[in-house]
Amino acid sequence: MPDRDPAYTRSMSENQPLSAETIGHHLDDYLEVEFSFLHTEEVAGSLARLPVEQQRFVLQWTRRVATTNIQLAYQFVLRARQALETMEPEMISAWCLHAMDSYDSAGLVPAMETIKDLEGYREFGHLRASAALLESVIPVLQPFVQGLSGRKLSLEQDEWPWTDGEVIYLPEMVARFDNEAENFQLYKALATHLWAQTRYGTLNIEPERVFAACDSESRAAAWFQALETLRLDALLARELPGLHRQMQALSQALGEPPWPDELLAQQPALAEGGAEESLRLLKGFCGQEPPPPRAYAGSLDLEGAWNARQERLLRDKARFRDALRVIAEEMAGDRPGTAPERFELKEKRAQDEDLPELELIHADQVVPVPEHVKALMTSIQLDLTAIPEEYLEPAGPGEYEPSLLEDEGLDPDDVWSGTYHEEGAFFYDEWDFGRQHYRKNWCVLRELDIEPGDPGFYARTLHRYRGLVKSLHRTFEVLRGEDKAHRRQPHGEEVDIDAFVEAWADVRSGLEMTDRLFTRMHRDERNIAVLFMVDMSGSTKGWINEAEREALVLLVESLQILGDRYAIYGFSGWARKRCEAYRIKTFDEPMSDEVKAAIAGIEPRDYTRMGAPIRHFTRMLQEVEARTKLLITLSDGKPDDYDHYYRGEYGIEDTRQALFEARVAGIHPFCITIDREGADYLPHMYGKANYVVLDDVAKLPLKVSDIYRKITS
Repeated sequence: MPDRDPAYTRSMSENQPLSAETIGHHLDDYLEVEFSFLHTEEVAGSLARLPVEQQRFVLQWTRRVATTNIQLAYQFVLRARQALETMEPEMISAWCLHAMDSYDSAGLVPAMETIKDLEGYREFGHLRASAALLESVIPVLQPFVQGLSGRKLSLEQDEWPWTDGEVIYLPEMVARFDNEAENFQLYKALATHLWAQTRYGTLNIEPERVFAACDSESRAAAWFQALETLRLDALLARELPGLHRQMQALSQALGEPPWPDELLAQQPALAEGGAEESLRLLKGFCGQEPPPPRAYAGSLDLEGAWNARQERLLRDKARFRDALRVIAEEMAGDRPGTAPERFELKEKRAQDEDLPELELIHADQVVPVPEHVKALMTSIQLDLTAIPEEYLEPAGPGEYEPSLLEDEGLDPDDVWSGTYHEEGAFFYDEWDFGRQHYRKNWCVLRELDIEPGDPGFYARTLHRYRGLVKSLHRTFEVLRGEDKAHRRQPHGEEVDIDAFVEAWADVRSGLEMTDRLFTRMHRDERNIAVLFMVDMSGSTKGWINEAEREALVLLVESLQILGDRYAIYGFSGWARKRCEAYRIKTFDEPMSDEVKAAIAGIEPRDYTRMGAPIRHFTRMLQEVEARTKLLITLSDGKPDDYDHYYRGEYGIEDTRQALFEARVAGIHPFCITIDREGADYLPHMYGKANYVVLDDVAKLPLKVSDIYRKITS
């Protein structure tokens, strides 16, 4: 947010303290007092008595916070002098960033609570300095939990760690240790132990049975959790021994007392007998004081988990039987009355005796089962141990309420909760140049399959440019088989004149002459991976879209000759919660009729929010083994979106930062654009030598292969 008057912008660079009038001018500008009607005279006078370094610090952070919310910035500046008296500048910066992050994720009220509770943040800030934060660890923990066996679980925030069998709830931060690394390990241990509750039947015991075991419900629940923790520890020691050892090390580091010998003696029986064994042993311990819960074990909400289980059982049964109905109808085909009336189940193999893999059988034949039906079967097994016989009869027409059969609508405003993350959503930070900091997990991107287009488009394009195709073939054949001269070699076919002249000068000055005086011809093997990100924004409608598709056809023909690894993705979006990447060809996918149809299916969509797609494609390229990695953009214009703030400087700076992140990751970005005004912003985003502007869209198919040859040679 630039200042309106350069005169007092210059005053910020001077070493003398700022006057109350100058500070007031700055605050009036940042807080837009003409429209907000905020009063800055008193606070400006207070800040005028501070040293100039502190004045600049406060004004800088007022400006940065104001880019998020003016009222938030005003509350900050009111408390800034008090904050300087009690906190280091680094903690004040973290306080402001935490308030802005709260605004992004939860709105103005929580952000205001953060900025107004200065005393509370001081305590929180000391903890936060060494804590592991859920918002930071979720990108690591979510894939880890999804990779464990059993039902797919999502992660959400709550005041304490627990699970209802579908969601693992974790606290906002973990700060039991004085360093972030160990706190992260405790997060991981919590997620694992809570997963084990869902995987090994802890949640399948009716709460009333637990509460009835002792005179005190709270004591019964505490002893049941202790017995279950001991049981799950034994199972984790068997299934995940390295992680189990880490859990025990964390417990020892926290000074937790060892299990009582009497309790530890029951561990083998618990491991064999399941949660029912914990319930059986519970009565014998009711008269004793329960041991304190382990830090890594989380909590048990027996009633909450049981209620969620009951709802899940109704839903899973209805969906499973309805899925069997669909399978039966597909098997019957055009022969009415031949659909199976019942199916059978058979264990495929007993590699996991707790959760055997099942096959669906009809008439002694294995019936193919879609992945979502397999997930339902797993969920039912976890809740009931085995799938009951009555589940194997396909549902009749209208047997279940539609609400049980249909997935709830996915609301883009609710992408951070429930299982929405499992629906193909990726979360990316976005650079806020006004804040000079990232908005965390700000953009939601989904990979989507593109609808196939005209199957004849590819062949027609080759026919239309048949002369150019032949020329490209000859050019790229030469490039593939080209020998290159390696200079300053100890042996070779010719003398390297430059090396000889330098060596002769060394001899004349009394130095020893080098033997690297020759050039040798050598054929270098290409080791290149390139990802083409194709602009599918609405502005490409018409001839631009046609030219993009034709250019890709000619480029693909060239790449088939070179043998370079390549992928093609389109990108578009509508605001930060609907960023989209369209799969056209993946790195591991061979050229096929499906890829040709996907190229033909490229069509204009929405807007050009570039930061999130660039970060997503950078992540993809990082997973590819190649000596040279390129990210090439085909676009018709600069970053733009439905969000008014993304247009202009904000979008350009976010894209520039995303491209900088790509370069840090060893990826070379390049842009091919037909925007005649591109020279105004592309040097700032890509660098002077990393873009090319075509003045005519008709030249795109003719030039793109030639440009690719030049940047990869």
